[in-house]
Amino acid sequence: MDLRNVGGQPFAHAVLLLNSNGMDVFYRGNSLTYKIIGGVFDFYFFSGPTPLGVVDQYTSFIGRPAPMPYWSLGFHQCRWGYHNLSVVEDVVENYRKAQIPLDVIWNDDDHMDGHKDFTLNPVNYPRPKLLAFLDKIHSRGMKYIVIIDPGIGVNSSYGVYQRGIANDVFIKYDGEPYLAQVWPGAVNFPDFLNPNTVAWWGDEVRRFHELVPVDGLWIDMNEASNFCSGKCTIPKGKQCPSGTGPGWICCLDCKNITKTRWDDPPYKINASGLQVPIGFKTIATSAVHYNGVLEYDAHSLYGFSQAIATHKALQGLEGKRPFILSRSTYVGSGKYAAHWTGDNKGTWEDLKYSITTVLNFGMFGVPMVGADICGFYPAPTEELCNRWIEVGAFYPFSRDHANYYSPRQELYQWKTVTKSAQNALGMRYKLLPYLYTLNYLAHTSGAPIARPLFFSFPAYKECYGLSTQFLLGSSLMVSPVLEKGKTSVKALFPPGSWYSLFDMTQTIVSKGQYFTLDAPLHVVNVHLYQNTILPMQQGGMISKEARMTPFTLIVTFPAGASEAQAKGNLYLDNDELPEMKLGNGYSTHVDLYATLKQGLVKIWSEVQEGKFALDKGWKIEKITVLGLSGSVDTSGLEINGSPVANGASNIELTSVEQMHLQDVEDGVGKKKSLIVSLSGLNLYVGQKFDMSMKMGVQG
Repeated sequence: MDLRNVGGQPFAHAVLLLNSNGMDVFYRGNSLTYKIIGGVFDFYFFSGPTPLGVVDQYTSFIGRPAPMPYWSLGFHQCRWGYHNLSVVEDVVENYRKAQIPLDVIWNDDDHMDGHKDFTLNPVNYPRPKLLAFLDKIHSRGMKYIVIIDPGIGVNSSYGVYQRGIANDVFIKYDGEPYLAQVWPGAVNFPDFLNPNTVAWWGDEVRRFHELVPVDGLWIDMNEASNFCSGKCTIPKGKQCPSGTGPGWICCLDCKNITKTRWDDPPYKINASGLQVPIGFKTIATSAVHYNGVLEYDAHSLYGFSQAIATHKALQGLEGKRPFILSRSTYVGSGKYAAHWTGDNKGTWEDLKYSITTVLNFGMFGVPMVGADICGFYPAPTEELCNRWIEVGAFYPFSRDHANYYSPRQELYQWKTVTKSAQNALGMRYKLLPYLYTLNYLAHTSGAPIARPLFFSFPAYKECYGLSTQFLLGSSLMVSPVLEKGKTSVKALFPPGSWYSLFDMTQTIVSKGQYFTLDAPLHVVNVHLYQNTILPMQQGGMISKEARMTPFTLIVTFPAGASEAQAKGNLYLDNDELPEMKLGNGYSTHVDLYATLKQGLVKIWSEVQEGKFALDKGWKIEKITVLGLSGSVDTSGLEINGSPVANGASNIELTSVEQMHLQDVEDGVGKKKSLIVSLSGLNLYVGQKFDMSMKMGVQG
């Protein structure tokens, strides 16, 4: 995407080269050079002219982002090295005790029998006990997800492998299944370009789901990753892997393959960023897929094709909306899967870099994305973990994950991190209806969930290169601490009024400048922009419960304005249905509007298909309006056309003065503005409402 400013006018456009071959891409400030070693020059141009317009056009071509189940927007906990089921049970219990929200518990390959896909370890994860555990957490609304790697262990007594051989599903080399090594030892790789493989994979997922009713699948190592390189055979007379030491040392007998131009092309791309040979630690590039397609041409499609097959498999199970997390992605992966940024380090540098990566994937049409909170390896410091959950609580996909060889880093392991997590995740769980609505907007228009500031302020050049702050949707800005030892953060505020979400009395009126914000260890700064209506609920320890709490609407006008308008929206549905759309009887869409004119505040809603929301009984209990000037005329309140006296039928009207954070050099006198709250309301979300109140003029 190119965003440029011509005479104060912003123009965005984008270029896609749809090509799955190896390539080097060079950006030199004013030019972009692609060096490609195969395929076709298949260029597409998206004319914008806004950043949102570009992503809308792009995703209408490559596929709209997948609808996500509501629970997937909750918090996830994972670790490689939960050695047995009782450890997993402990983790769930400790989250409850610590009063930190948790929706999903994950297993890396610890649940498997000898690292083999679609199996259970009979000693550490005995099926009867695992099923009892799943009954317990499922009844609470919690979910369970496990990992699957593409490499299928070569083992004549392993049913998944036997059926794979019988159905001829593996990638070939010299007419035989190509041999590689991953966690189980020697493996073959399924060829997901083969329709037989897709059917076989669907059957294996179904069999596994009958064994263990998992709620989603995590597809990892699908670049594909191989611990060896070249043409390999199983060594005679030695055990491979030996069972001691790290499992990623190649123990097969392997020879480099250099005999063809596919393995040793004339132009050497910078493979892995390390100038390694093109087939290094992956499938040999002269290996053959279905219909004679070479790995050389299809390498970049491997994870993508696996995501499509896995999506088809999960959707075929119970007709529920699938959840898939994939490490490898390609153009269009967002239509099928969420993504995490791979094995990021537990360092301040990677914390900072995670924001850039998350923002990029939003633009790539994969909005459900996050990094491993607190880092996958090495061990994070306590301070870093505090700061990471304050960022990670606002990733679209929010998961803490750690390496086998790292110490435990669940959020409850430190008292300080517990407090930061309660604070940041507490806010996330109040924002779930907003995040879910953003998922709906992503699915219908491609709009990213987490966005760079320039998406909302394309004419404001100062924010073009900003990667240390981000927006959720169009108007919620997160400005985290990303450096060690800091207790304040210097944040850029585009022009307008901004209100602190954690303390709405704190107001920033910016001319487009940096402000220094207090940010002690447990504080993350989140601000809401003017002209917005933000739907929130009361939060909770699990999304299922948080979802049924009463709603609050936060309405923001520019501080002290005499005329203004604000708008927002809310999408609600049965999140188990595969389709995320209106018109099926199981969804409701609400547009929210507010105006301020001549001292009169009007707030109203327009409802499409209200029946679903009415059946669920969702209500708006409170409306808070920020940025008003003057005083409230309590006699001038009307709801749905009828006057309401303050205090009548439990309705209470309160007002609080707001504090304005001024730049010291500014020397402007303190501006005055008010928060006005109406509580005790009883407005059904599924029914349109309108209300108005009068503001008295300041004396």
